[in-house]
Amino acid sequence: MAKRVFSGIQPTGTLHIGNYLGAIRNWVDLQRDFECIYCVVDYHAITIDVDPKELKTASRSMALDLLACGVDPERSILFVQADVPQHTELTWILGCVTSYGDLARMTQFKDKSEKQEFVTAGLFTYPILMAADILLYKAQGVPVGEDQVQHLELSRRIARRFNSRFGELFPEPEPIVTKGARIMSLADPTSKMSKSSGEAHYVGVMEPETSIRKKVRSAVTDVGLTPGEAMSPGVANLFQILEIVCELQGEAATVPQLKAEFADGKLLYSRLKDTTFDRLMGVLRPIQERRAKLAASSDVDGILADGARKAAEIARATMCDVRKLVGVGTGA
Repeated sequence: MAKRVFSGIQPTGTLHIGNYLGAIRNWVDLQRDFECIYCVVDYHAITIDVDPKELKTASRSMALDLLACGVDPERSILFVQADVPQHTELTWILGCVTSYGDLARMTQFKDKSEKQEFVTAGLFTYPILMAADILLYKAQGVPVGEDQVQHLELSRRIARRFNSRFGELFPEPEPIVTKGARIMSLADPTSKMSKSSGEAHYVGVMEPETSIRKKVRSAVTDVGLTPGEAMSPGVANLFQILEIVCELQGEAATVPQLKAEFADGKLLYSRLKDTTFDRLMGVLRPIQERRAKLAASSDVDGILADGARKAAEIARATMCDVRKLVGVGTGA
């Protein structure tokens, strides 16, 4: 039987190229070799103040984006987290085997809480819900970026503590190391590309071509070029984007040629930006076209309903085992 993999993404706004090049393209590749369960994690999204109507729309929109990017409902389970209520039930039980100290040490909580005037208990216990997402499906592997390694390690500790206290049930999920890409902001290449930093700092996968062109051409590079000098963060970021999109299109010659020009001090940054934009759109245009077709049909609602049904079957079986081991409930 194929190894089971779980991953989730928040429906908070636009899917950007950092999400796609850093994670979603790997989700698509993993479908070839693993049993994949992918989730739009709307419960996670409410740790900040979001409009309820916008959240519901955003969850469906994110599912459309994922399908357009290549998540295949014939090979993977795709669903919205809140449609499977066992996620929250398991969260409570796992919270009872998670230490306060572990949660207090989570760096993402420290970073996010400093930026919020009202810090919720949900933000503090967020990693337990993340562990429940993974363990509910007894996932053996989780594709993670460097900012999620600490959360996955906590999920492993929580599984270990549950198994030690109540009996062996959960596998300790292993990180799946994929072709990683930490795409930085084009406006500030010292910071990771993020929607929360403002519109200038990300390029949306579904963004209009004219807007993408403007952002790429405005990308920060450096003020001067000396032969043999190390790349500035902005130039390195453009090269990373270019390298990935060329690889996705099976094009091997462009990047070495431009890097040779850079090494010789002859590279015009306008040429680097125009080439990056051209190759990037070669990847994004087909995705945008697929998304338009999906949006025009009603298929996505059926796909999500079917995905929730399949996910719930696994979740109910897991919770039946959990309840027996923990001793809660009166059912068989």
